[in-house]
Formats: sequence, C-alpha cells, structure tokens
Amino acid sequence: MLCLSIVTCSFAQNQSQVKVDIIKKSNGEEIKVKIIRITDAEVSFIYTGETAEYVIKKADISQIVHSSGRLETFSSMGTPANTRQADQITMSATPADHHNKIAIIPFTYLMDNQPGAAAIGLKAQQDAYSLLGQHSAGYKIIDPRTTNAALIQAGVTPEKMMGFTMKNLCDILGVEYIIDGTVTQNKGYSTSTTSTNEDTKIKRNDADKVKGISNSGSSYSSAAQRYDISVSLQIYMDNNASIYNASHKAFLSSTDGSYSAPLEYLLKRCPLYRR
Repeated sequence: MLCLSIVTCSFAQNQSQVKVDIIKKSNGEEIKVKIIRITDAEVSFIYTGETAEYVIKKADISQIVHSSGRLETFSSMGTPANTRQADQITMSATPADHHNKIAIIPFTYLMDNQPGAAAIGLKAQQDAYSLLGQHSAGYKIIDPRTTNAALIQAGVTPEKMMGFTMKNLCDILGVEYIIDGTVTQNKGYSTSTTSTNEDTKIKRNDADKVKGISNSGSSYSSAAQRYDISVSLQIYMDNNASIYNASHKAFLSSTDGSYSAPLEYLLKRCPLYRR
C-alpha cells in the first residue's frame, strides 16, 4: 500500500508539471491542449492524455499561449470566417492594439527630381489604399483621411516628416505597419504630328468646258510631351524594421503621367497583399 501511494503521488506530481499550450478563442473560451502543427489557415491539436487530433481555424482564435511562454496573437475581422483568406500571425512584441493594422502615409511626388504638387501625393495615397483594401484579409487598413488628420494633429507636416522615425509614426497612428511611397515623373521625348488636307474644284460651262480651277487646303499640327513614370514603395514595422523596399518603372512612357500600373505591380508583390 505504501509503494502504491508513493507511485500514485509521483504520477500526480508529474501530471501537474506537464506544460500545455493554451488556445484562446475569439468568443472568450480557453482550451488547454498540445499543439501538433500550425498551417496557414488552421491549428491542429490533441487534448492532454488523448490521441485524437482536432483542428480549429485560425479565424476563430484570438491568441495562443505556448507552453514555452511565447505568445502568438491572431487578427480577427468581422467578416464570416468562410469568406476570409488565411489570417496573418503576428509574433512581434508590439502593443496589442497595433497588431495587423496598416497606415499609408501621403506619397512624395517628384517632377524632374524636384518636389511636385502635394495633391498628386495624396491621390497616390488614396489609390494605394483602394488597391490594397481589396486584398488585405487579416489586416485593418486605416483610411487616408484618418491617417492624415492624426499626422496633422501630432504636428507631423511634410516639412517635419524627416524628424520622425517610423516607430514614432506607428505610435502616433496606432499601427504595426506603415507604407511609404514616391512617385517620380520625368520628361521624356516629345512627339508631334502634322496633317494637310487639300481640295481642288473645277468649274465648267454648259458646253462642259473648263472655266476655272480653285484650290483650298488646311493643315493641322499637334505636339505631345511624354513622361517616364516610376514608383518606389517601402514598408516599415513599428520597430523601425524595413520589410519591403522596391521600385518599378512603367514599361511605356505616357502623356498623362499615370502611375497606376507600377503602383499596382509593387502592391501585388508586397508582403501585406493577399490574393
């Protein structure tokens, strides 16, 4: 009996010392398990003392506390889970309310390598927001008006922007990621066209003899300035780390200075884009 007591007591102590993983669900429920694997969309686990394997979608998880003490926080959106793409896992030690939030600051616009109209930088900011907003499952993108208002209220003007680190800006805007961009427009070659129209009229009398010949004509000329367009894009985290830095030039020069094609090209290849 004494031996049995000692064995039972020892087994109970070992059981109490077994470390478990804790899955905190979005509805507030917590389950203590042993995690087997984590994929892009699901987490597989078994209950302590069992062998049956269970699966839970990441969309239903708010946080995992691993047995090692490491935390993984998952983004949660209001759309139905079956319509969402794989959520992004965040493992950086940033404030919880920053996780998976993105702000796009006004783009810099350069015309022939000189500062250009601020309105074009604001337009590029709005266009980037519209393009990325359609492919940002798992992230929340702050709308440009809210972003710009917060920057102005914090005294972050275009002239003073260089005096703030990306971490400073993330703290001001309450986000984990900041997208910064530059649109560069340089004058390329010019094209011109000229067209001429001539009209000749012959007058005849009743005997069908030529009485006279009159000539008239007109010419039209046009010229168009073409531009070489390029866009650069940088993405920073709230610890000042740069996670994306790329540039792309429009394949063809244009007369209207459109930057849409290179901007879309870069956004589709950035780490925050979801297909």
